[in-house]
Amino acid sequence: MRLENRVAIITGAGRGIGRDIALGFAKEGARLVLAARTTTQLAETAKQAEALGAPTLVITADISNQSQVERMVKQTLEEFETIDILINNAGIIGPMRTLEQTDPSDWIQTIQTNFIGTYLCCRAVLPVMLQQNRGKIINMSGGGASGDVHKYLSAYSSSKAATLKLTEVMSLELADRNIQVNTVEPGLFRTQMAEELIRGMGESGGSDYYKRYDKIFSGEGPLEQLLELAVFLGSEASGELSGRVISTDDFSPEFQSKIPEIMASDAYKVRRVKP
Repeated sequence: MRLENRVAIITGAGRGIGRDIALGFAKEGARLVLAARTTTQLAETAKQAEALGAPTLVITADISNQSQVERMVKQTLEEFETIDILINNAGIIGPMRTLEQTDPSDWIQTIQTNFIGTYLCCRAVLPVMLQQNRGKIINMSGGGASGDVHKYLSAYSSSKAATLKLTEVMSLELADRNIQVNTVEPGLFRTQMAEELIRGMGESGGSDYYKRYDKIFSGEGPLEQLLELAVFLGSEASGELSGRVISTDDFSPEFQSKIPEIMASDAYKVRRVKP
């Protein structure tokens, strides 16, 4: 029970990776605040989490709306009195077109949801974490932020790349307050968002492009490894590890022993590299 009695807010918890992480946290003893825009999906996640013994609070909220985010935190404190963990998982793919073909309102909404939403959630929970001098924040990213560059995903990739720098700046600001902030690149899982991604890529890039990505996305991702990484970063086991972007593939049982070495270097950061 590595997260026993810890209160975790998980955004985008109604489906996909958010639901999987919620259920993984439930098995580890966490008390859960499940937030998303779709109440019916949240109710199903809550039902499964409660069957695992986890106290749950369901909050319908749009994370791109400041007042709704602040209400989410207020309701959490009314129910559980504290906040130990925040997982910024909610997000959208956004327009999958070349830049000149995108609709500006769709492009801006992607930034508003994926990046501004993450900022709003972090800002809302920080007073609680600062007061208790303890907290763990996990931001979810995508491979397009720090890895390969993909056509047709300018809004999504930009929002996630900005999240990486937000993570790093926050980690510096909170270094002496025992609040750790990290970003996770989960990898490609067969979720509704991923299905939208591949379908949109096919429409934008043609059938050959679609087939190439569908072949890469051939099955389930390493879910258990992702859940282990999320639990590790949300628990005391991750210690002072902060300001890093860690992919599911990076994580192994030996990772914890490498934390001092990682923190003394630029490992798992986004850096300009000269040829």
